[in-house]
Amino acid sequence: MGKIIDQIKKGKVLVSDGAWGTFLQKKGLQPGECPELWNIEKPDDVFEIAQSYINAGADMIETNSFGGTSFKLKKYGLGDKVFELNKAAGEISRKAAGDKFVLGSIGPTGKILMMGDVTEKELYDAFKEQCLGLEAGGVDAIMIETMSDLEEAKLAIKAAKENTNCEVFCTMTFEKTLDGEFRSMMGIGPTDMANSLVEAGADLLGANCGNGIADMIGIVKEIRQQNPEIPILVHANAGMPIYEDGKTVFPETPNEMSSRVKEIIDAGANIIGGCCGTTPDHICKVREVIDIN
Repeated sequence: MGKIIDQIKKGKVLVSDGAWGTFLQKKGLQPGECPELWNIEKPDDVFEIAQSYINAGADMIETNSFGGTSFKLKKYGLGDKVFELNKAAGEISRKAAGDKFVLGSIGPTGKILMMGDVTEKELYDAFKEQCLGLEAGGVDAIMIETMSDLEEAKLAIKAAKENTNCEVFCTMTFEKTLDGEFRSMMGIGPTDMANSLVEAGADLLGANCGNGIADMIGIVKEIRQQNPEIPILVHANAGMPIYEDGKTVFPETPNEMSSRVKEIIDAGANIIGGCCGTTPDHICKVREVIDIN
């Protein structure tokens, strides 16, 4: 099967998956319940989510492990099950993926280095433990995502690079300022990210969450202007959230999302998938556009 980066070097534009949290909630995940625990308690439900994206035409799927560091799992009394839960996450998506790729999802820890919440070593060790579990479960790449702090992102990349044989990807989350610039919660822009994370050893960069596909085009252009070579992944939301009848709704339809796919490819994106609010229908439409182009 080779590596994801090798496929990109051949000129292919690849399709990733969409939202996971929404589907876990639809299947009964309750507020305050640990999503990663489902990997051992309700693996069939997790498998069905992964399978739905493969059936929609995705070239790769993530794992149900976004909150799988010891810092997050300790809150549920599961701090001693990091390896087990992440390994199970990898195995479920590996089974669903067949000959497609699996991205081992790693989200932020919720700890802030500059506030003295945590040491660099503690962060590194937490990411290392999660990476080892995901690799044991059969993932092809470590997908460090939704980062806002460069230092945390760099430690996650270092832990993945030094302790696994997986490709290592990293995305940050940006929001548009009043000046029309894109910045993370910690004030980091796409240019800052491109410089720092390539140097840290990331094999691929990108952005996820925080924006619909229209604003992701600007982010991709900024990364591409800074670095013409690095592969870029985009996981866009299905538009910006609105509140209807007490619920958060992501309003962008599959057709609306897919209508911007050619534009984001032209801007320099190599892998396109979805984040909050995106469904297998969205991914199916993205697949159709990419296949035509």
